[in-house]
Amino acid sequence: MIRNEPGEDWVAESKRANALLFAELDLLLRAVDRFFTIENLTASNDDLTTRNFFDELTTVRDAIMRILGILEVVIPESRKNAYWFQKFAESKLLTTRNRDSFRENLYRQDTPEKGLYLLYDSFINLKGVLSDILRSGTISYMGFMNIGHMIDKEIRENRYFNPFAKDLHPEFDVISNGEISDIVKGLRNREYRKHISIIYLYLFRFMRFLNFIDVAERRSVSLHTSLIILILLRSEIGVFQSYIEKAGMKIKEPDLQGLLNAISYQFSMECRRVFSQELRDIHRRKATPHFRGKIENSHGILRNLVEQSIVQLADFFKPGIRGEELFSNFLTKVQQSLRLREDISVLHRFVSMIEARAGRPDELARTFESLKSYMVYFESFTFRLLRHDDYEEFARFFSEMHAVTKEALITEGARKIMDKIAYFKIYLETTLRHIENRSELTGKALDGERVENLVSQYL
Repeated sequence: MIRNEPGEDWVAESKRANALLFAELDLLLRAVDRFFTIENLTASNDDLTTRNFFDELTTVRDAIMRILGILEVVIPESRKNAYWFQKFAESKLLTTRNRDSFRENLYRQDTPEKGLYLLYDSFINLKGVLSDILRSGTISYMGFMNIGHMIDKEIRENRYFNPFAKDLHPEFDVISNGEISDIVKGLRNREYRKHISIIYLYLFRFMRFLNFIDVAERRSVSLHTSLIILILLRSEIGVFQSYIEKAGMKIKEPDLQGLLNAISYQFSMECRRVFSQELRDIHRRKATPHFRGKIENSHGILRNLVEQSIVQLADFFKPGIRGEELFSNFLTKVQQSLRLREDISVLHRFVSMIEARAGRPDELARTFESLKSYMVYFESFTFRLLRHDDYEEFARFFSEMHAVTKEALITEGARKIMDKIAYFKIYLETTLRHIENRSELTGKALDGERVENLVSQYL
């Protein structure tokens, strides 16, 4: 085994220089493990015996490639070279006895260096095994679960880099906002301070996880890594809700209990929206052009949920605090309702124009293409603002309209298309009335200028 010079601690130095990468490593090890809990996945087919887990295992393989990419950076080049030389020596030069001694020394994990090397060694081997298995094209449920058990064992038996060694990791789980930290420290009731502190630690953990999702990337490794982080959040949010329920039983103040119950309910609703609607069967639709959009929307919904929860809780203890003071791109509920009303108004304008131009094929075709372009914008920026109950209707209509071709508008099937548009127009009008009735929009008129500008932009 590689021996360090006296007093040398290159792992500690690497942690200081690569703090974000070690935080991401901790997150991805946790995510890969949780990914093999079937209840966390979003497939709607309950017949596990017939399901092909090829896409799920491909996602795992890509996440492992990202883990190896991190390890390649945090382990110094000279150390990697020494590692590969030892691998060569182990297989070609050492006697059986020396080889046994070498492996025993590594498995002892009596230093962080050995723990990191063992992690590197394990995931290099896993990458090779998974790549070979995936060539078969068919991965059974039991095969998928057996691989999960092997990965789980490698992660949890690592003495220095097991992310499950502590429920909350003091190195990574911190309240990273000074304003919130001051609010928690200022709570005089020790019982309240303990529970509110832990609730905030969970919320800032979620923010940390979300920060590692790259919604701009299109490469499969990045997309699959983002997806596996979202699946991890499903598991983590379940633990968070259980803790809120436990804390609510010990906190006797009715108003605070009510707020915690409301936050838990919001998490339940938005999780249903993300994992039962937005990401439903996502592994069966990875080839579609909307795959990245689904990741982006889910990220936006969950980020907004966590930010709003942090602000709501802060406002309870420090009334008047504003979300803009805590988060640079924070949208208040008023701003969200205004944006949603305006964007749906634009959508209503487009479907009205299509109805009006039904008898003019050329104009109809141009307007329909404008509607499709606007729908791409709406899916990217506005879907996350819809109520859970409205999502399915919008998603169904958008899917149907994206599938309509120019030729379909002049065939006998055009009537069915126009009937769907007429029905959706009525649905939009009903939705707009509901939005108008929101208390935060009382006395606030529609921004007609923004509506007109958006319509002009896409025509």
